[in-house]
Amino acid sequence: MIDLTTLADLTPGICSVTLRAHGIDDVVRVSAEAGLAGIEWGTDVHVSDTESAAHAKRATEDAGLRVLSLGSYYRCGAFGDFGRALDLATALGAPRIRVWAGELGSEGAGPEHWDSVVTDTQRIADLGAERGVTIAFEYHGNTLTDSPGTTLELLNRVNHANVGTYWQPAVGLSDQQALDSLHQVLPHVVGVHCFSWGPEAERFPLRNRKLLWQTVTDVLRGNGKDMDIMLEFVEDDLPENVLNDAAFLHTITLGED
Repeated sequence: MIDLTTLADLTPGICSVTLRAHGIDDVVRVSAEAGLAGIEWGTDVHVSDTESAAHAKRATEDAGLRVLSLGSYYRCGAFGDFGRALDLATALGAPRIRVWAGELGSEGAGPEHWDSVVTDTQRIADLGAERGVTIAFEYHGNTLTDSPGTTLELLNRVNHANVGTYWQPAVGLSDQQALDSLHQVLPHVVGVHCFSWGPEAERFPLRNRKLLWQTVTDVLRGNGKDMDIMLEFVEDDLPENVLNDAAFLHTITLGED
């Protein structure tokens, strides 16, 4: 028998990149209409300076939503100016910054690249901790987090309490393979990006992989750690498909059929 008191709360949210072609206010409006609880704001389009970050923060909060994180495109290992990302996160009110684990896939990365990514991640993790902001790797191909094994190796080498990872189903994996990858990295997962893609990165309604996502949310709820689960891409990038996918996301985050 499941002890309902130990189940984690899953916060249904969205990444602003889902609606890249729409402005800040429209992203907030669609998110609120969909009944989502929060937004991960990306630095690619929507939050490019402290003025737009403040705008996004105000609009999000005025709609009764929360800022879940800052989706940055900082590449660990570059030893770039991470202060800019921290300033944006502060202006946005984001508790977490998403970063990328280098710029090479694990198969093509040599010891020097690994060392650079590890050292730079430790550096930015310290900077984030000073500002009360956590760091999370994007779980993605063509980076050092392109497999469960390399993700665990990287996190173990970084060995920093302020660093975790996101998770998403890698393109081309079966449902069982995707679930296996989640189970392997689960102790370090701090957020999930949610979408339904085919083997050639075709975009489908989220419920097209109903069994996968029902099982993922059951695993996350049973893990006992509260988690943001954020829509990242929808079919044809259409606002109405955000509403459709959000309706399904609500159902599974509540543990319903």
